[in-house]
Amino acid sequence: MSQTTPLLLLEGVRKTFRTPDRRERTVLEGVDFRLEEGEIVALQGKSGSGKSTLLRVMAGLVRSNGGKALYRGQPIAGPVQGISMVFQSFALFPWLTVQQNVELGLEALGVRPAEREDRAAAAIDMIGLGGFEGAYPKELSGGMRQRVGFARALVMNPDILLMDEAFSGLDVLTAENLRDDLLELWRERKIPTKGMLMVSHNIEEAVYMADRVLIFASDPGRVKGEIKVGLEHPRDPDSPAFRQIVDEVYGLMTATTRTLGGAPAEPIHIGYRLPDATPNRMAELLETIAEPPFEGRADVPALAEFTELPDDSLFHLFEGLRVLGLARLAVGDIFLTPAGRAFVEAEPPERKRMFGEHLLHAIPLAARIRRVLDERRDHRAPEERFLQELQDYLSADEAERVLETVITWGRYAEIFDYDYNAGVLMLPEDDDEEPAPPAADQTQ
Repeated sequence: MSQTTPLLLLEGVRKTFRTPDRRERTVLEGVDFRLEEGEIVALQGKSGSGKSTLLRVMAGLVRSNGGKALYRGQPIAGPVQGISMVFQSFALFPWLTVQQNVELGLEALGVRPAEREDRAAAAIDMIGLGGFEGAYPKELSGGMRQRVGFARALVMNPDILLMDEAFSGLDVLTAENLRDDLLELWRERKIPTKGMLMVSHNIEEAVYMADRVLIFASDPGRVKGEIKVGLEHPRDPDSPAFRQIVDEVYGLMTATTRTLGGAPAEPIHIGYRLPDATPNRMAELLETIAEPPFEGRADVPALAEFTELPDDSLFHLFEGLRVLGLARLAVGDIFLTPAGRAFVEAEPPERKRMFGEHLLHAIPLAARIRRVLDERRDHRAPEERFLQELQDYLSADEAERVLETVITWGRYAEIFDYDYNAGVLMLPEDDDEEPAPPAADQTQ
């Protein structure tokens, strides 16, 4: 390990939030991290794992509840002048020109107008927007607006550049061009930045840019694995060495879905963060894996290339199939379980019955909803009753997303229905059969 003082050092960082009923929810726990001068690090993990919160702790925008967070050896106690951040959303003020948007941070620091103007113009030119200083955001393409975001960050001459999904809102070609331009500025030292940390859901993007790729686990968020890239820039995405590292990252990502380094799998409880995956998309993926060329077992990188799905979407589908028992993940591979094969071979009505059976046995929230509806005389219950329970584990926004997901799954399986106008869950009108009982002790 380097004996020099790192740009960033996190040791045992913990971050909690309060739920509406004042309960404590842990988002980050025991996070250890170093960013050395001259390196780019990529952070990958599923949505909602706390990666964005971690970046905000590093930037001093959010204070941790425990552990140590240091910038150049000094405690981070508020916004750090040497750290700039680029967000996924362009976050530009529409009533300001490109020049005025870029000058904002300098103005907040009290930099004189003449110096502000010169520095902003230089940053705009450096990032490839020369001649657009007087344009308004609505006049720019998405790629150009994100370049303004980079110029606004780089004009501060930051030691560290934090990027939170900075390229994900762009089309493939625009994102590729912007990544290449940023790497060229970095390699040729045309920017003063000494280190970069990027949150990304795109594995190839991470391997293309970073010196190290960290895998983030969730609930609570913490670093669970690391892969060193060790390739010189510029990198060839089609080279065998590049593809091998991509395969390693996919393998580590799929390993974290169940276990990593012998750690137990994330428990399935009422507040489990269900993946953002629909039954129809999961069924389509099962069919793809079952058919040639995969024949029931697929190498994950090959499947990603075949389906052309974004990595984050693919991992959500993997997680949905895993928790329902329709597929299993080995390191770097996904394969159908016997139940998954039976699902693929079944007709639509039978698929729905099978899905509902697996849903009630595997997902405690679905079992809880069905039990409540069965026990109530009118077989109806307001969604707020379940949202309040979920908010013991999740933020309000995430609780709504998880409930919406389980409602989608339950309606597909026809084990319960939902009145969107009234916000009420109910049993299907023609449901005369008793549901399959949930697995024991899953609804604690």
